[in-house]
Amino acid sequence: MIDIKQIRENPEKFKAACKTKGFVVDIDRLLEIYRQLAESKTELQQILTEKNRIGKSIPKLSGQEKQSALSQLAELKKTEAFHNEKVKELQQELDELMLQVPQPPDDDVPVGKDDTENVEIKRVGQVRQFDFEPKDHVQLGLELGIIDIERGVKLAGTRNYVLKGDGALLHWAILRFAMDFMVARGYVPFSVPVLMKDETMTGTGFFPGSEDQTYRMEKDQLNLAGTAEVPLTAYRMGEILDATELPLKYVALSSCFRREAGAAGKDTYGLYRIHQFDKVEQVVICENSAEQSNKFHDEILANSEAVMAALELPYRVVNVCTGDLGRGQAKKYDIEAWMPSRGNYCETHSASKLYEFQARRLNLRYREGKSKIENRKSKINFCHTLNNTVIASPRILIPILELYQNADGSITIPKVLRPYMNDKEKITKKCI
Repeated sequence: MIDIKQIRENPEKFKAACKTKGFVVDIDRLLEIYRQLAESKTELQQILTEKNRIGKSIPKLSGQEKQSALSQLAELKKTEAFHNEKVKELQQELDELMLQVPQPPDDDVPVGKDDTENVEIKRVGQVRQFDFEPKDHVQLGLELGIIDIERGVKLAGTRNYVLKGDGALLHWAILRFAMDFMVARGYVPFSVPVLMKDETMTGTGFFPGSEDQTYRMEKDQLNLAGTAEVPLTAYRMGEILDATELPLKYVALSSCFRREAGAAGKDTYGLYRIHQFDKVEQVVICENSAEQSNKFHDEILANSEAVMAALELPYRVVNVCTGDLGRGQAKKYDIEAWMPSRGNYCETHSASKLYEFQARRLNLRYREGKSKIENRKSKINFCHTLNNTVIASPRILIPILELYQNADGSITIPKVLRPYMNDKEKITKKCI
């Protein structure tokens, strides 16, 4: 959520953010509601003052004067009721509009309509050139008996799959390696719930806007989270932290769920766009400082790049354009791995910087150090939040299986994953 003060001071900035990010929000209407709301609240305060004055005078009055005062009091109560109802309606409309206002992108974010206009920053690693006809991850998985999409669909419908044998072990090895890697870098590991309240989804910025992509448990009024970003970022919501606690660095492994609504006919082949997957997510909560946010944005990107380097996968980093940014993101880097079967670099990670957008919605604040001025309370600020994928599987299985395949159909296991697979070096065909 944006500070209303910022919108009032520079409405054109937020109109521009709506345009470049592709969100439709009536900023003029929002400001008009705010003005009317302020007027009604002022009127209520004046009514309260007048009611108190008349109420104190009544015991001293008698006869016609007393009746007149009582009549005035009755009229004031009617007017008060009217303004109370008006305030309630205006506040609700204002709150709804405020939740829709997008965060303006940073100045160095490229302007563009969608992901085709993201700007490449760098490429790392060499794309493998095969001296045999390579297979895609589905062909490899079926022949090796480690992926079963047909039975996954039979069990759970489209965009589902089963990993088995060494496929399941490879999947878990990737996730375990990523968790160990992040813990070694000082991030606190979490096991988190995946069923989230509406309050948590709204607080982290997924509602309103992502309802169609969210699996909803109507009976329990709960939602299956699409990322551990939600519980990790909201973990301390409603609290006032001490500045000495910051930065908070969290990492969690969780199952993630996405409906992929509106994606009919898009990326339906294989493991790229699916309903359920597992992801290791990193979250940083830091002080209210653009300098600190930029520093940690670079850090979480570097963490994920280091994981990709350890897996020896070729990738590129892109600066995501305005039209591909979410409502709350001020800037985002995507890491895209080379996927031979898709003939392109494709997204595997997203590193987002949100400043205080989520913290305002979550009421997540911190108290600065003791004031130098005696008897003055220390300042309370909203935190800044950032998040990034460490690894997501089975999507990352696509480049691993395809780039590590051998001419005989076997898969060489990346060196860093072998300790998690009993030092096994290759996946070969088995009957399961």
